[in-house]
Amino acid sequence: MMSAIIAAKDAKNNVTIIEKTSSLGNKLKITGKGRCNLTFNGDIEDFKKNVVHNSKFMYSSFTNFDNQAVVKFFSNLGVNTKVERGARIFPVSDKAQDVVNALKKKLKDLHVKVIFNDGVKEIVTKNDSVVAVKTFSNKEIKCDKCIIATGGKSYQSTGSTGDGYSLAKKLGHKIIDIKPGLVPLRSNDNICKALQGLSLRNVKLRLMDSDKIIYEDFGELLFAHFGLTGPVILSSSSKLNRIDNIEEKLKEKKIYAVIDLKSALDNGTLDKRICRDFEKYANKEFKNSLDDLLPQKLIPEIIRLSKIEETKKVHQITKVERQNLLNIIKNLKINISGFMPLDYAIITCGGVDVKEVNPKTMESKLVNGLYFAGEVLDVDAYTGGYNLQIAFSTAVLAGKS
Repeated sequence: MMSAIIAAKDAKNNVTIIEKTSSLGNKLKITGKGRCNLTFNGDIEDFKKNVVHNSKFMYSSFTNFDNQAVVKFFSNLGVNTKVERGARIFPVSDKAQDVVNALKKKLKDLHVKVIFNDGVKEIVTKNDSVVAVKTFSNKEIKCDKCIIATGGKSYQSTGSTGDGYSLAKKLGHKIIDIKPGLVPLRSNDNICKALQGLSLRNVKLRLMDSDKIIYEDFGELLFAHFGLTGPVILSSSSKLNRIDNIEEKLKEKKIYAVIDLKSALDNGTLDKRICRDFEKYANKEFKNSLDDLLPQKLIPEIIRLSKIEETKKVHQITKVERQNLLNIIKNLKINISGFMPLDYAIITCGGVDVKEVNPKTMESKLVNGLYFAGEVLDVDAYTGGYNLQIAFSTAVLAGKS
């Protein structure tokens, strides 16, 4: 939609969108839990830090149409925005549908033609240049420019079933292996099943490869029957799936998460806090002494891991036992066994190799008049509006070019 608007408005082209489903913007409607995290509040350095893969490729498109340009663009379409926790930018209305409606209205104003319920079977080329597009209903649309903006392969019910990859491949483009990105992580540890549904805020996460920190983050995490999810886990997954020999490492149990349940307190402060609670509950059994410190659901698991007898009187707990308890609270270890499938992924990692795309125009280096925009490219980022920013920046540059 963004590419079509820019191609019609700024580049004065006669534009047709081919949409394989019966409506536009299906994926946009569900982003940010239906609230649409449009972009982020920050500078180019924040953007580069949060683009996990191929951030250099994004330099031209981002400087051409940055996050402030996104805010201004939507404001001109009547969608005002607000900044929330974590520098995330949302529509004031909290409705993704408003964003979709604004884009649809603009397409109508610019007389962009939309063909619904039809997919693209083939992009026809002659002498390495685009000349037409053939659809599944055997329509042949003559054109001298074509933008592939099909999205990735996650949320397939919205229409993103990986068509763009096969179209690009047929035209000679290399496709970097497709993997789930921003996806929950599996764990076979019983603790996850025991704690399923428990959401923890303000925890620190360290994702480890043996003794090496792969990823560090602070925020919200959720236990599930299959393992771990929540914002910090989703972002960590996009770092994890780029590691060499990751499948082997997961099999060998070399990958694990370390959760600091009391990240606001250093060891000394936490020890004093535990001592105060132990004084308060000195004559109670150990199992009844942690109510002030931890969520109810977590207590039995922490007791089990501490190996302190749950019926032991608090005043009988030794200093060594107390230190062990503290260590578990600060370093709760969960083994990671794998990723949830693509169906659970917010984005797709991998895609069209950016080495074969001109970053200053988004045009293919192999086929004249063929352009790419958005998630179909091998570029991805953490949560927080960065992936939509990638989509908008590349779309605007493709449309302009």
